[in-house]
Amino acid sequence: MTLLFGIKNCDTVRKARSWLEQNQQEYQFHDFRTDGLDEKTLKKWVDHLGWESLLNKRSTSFRQLTDQQKLVDNAEDAIALMLATPTLIKRPVLSFNDHIQIGFKPAAYQQLFQQVD
Repeated sequence: MTLLFGIKNCDTVRKARSWLEQNQQEYQFHDFRTDGLDEKTLKKWVDHLGWESLLNKRSTSFRQLTDQQKLVDNAEDAIALMLATPTLIKRPVLSFNDHIQIGFKPAAYQQLFQQVD
């Protein structure tokens, strides 16, 4: 099953959802704000991609953190911060089979889904 994680009002998430629908890819959308995020899922992403790839230091949410909170320098602290404020996670996160991908690029999605066809 394909899962797409993000928030509804994110432009990049909207583009990814639109691409999936236009390419007849069934998926389930998981909104961080309304559905939350569990630690097990986040740890899996960190294991696959690294916390540095997941933590969006250019986001509005990150800019609103205190200077002390911004001093994240390890996976444990980053996971705690992202669990407390899931909008700090780069979006969208696509989970497809055993593949986890951050962000949306049409060519990357095309390549990923062609591997299965």
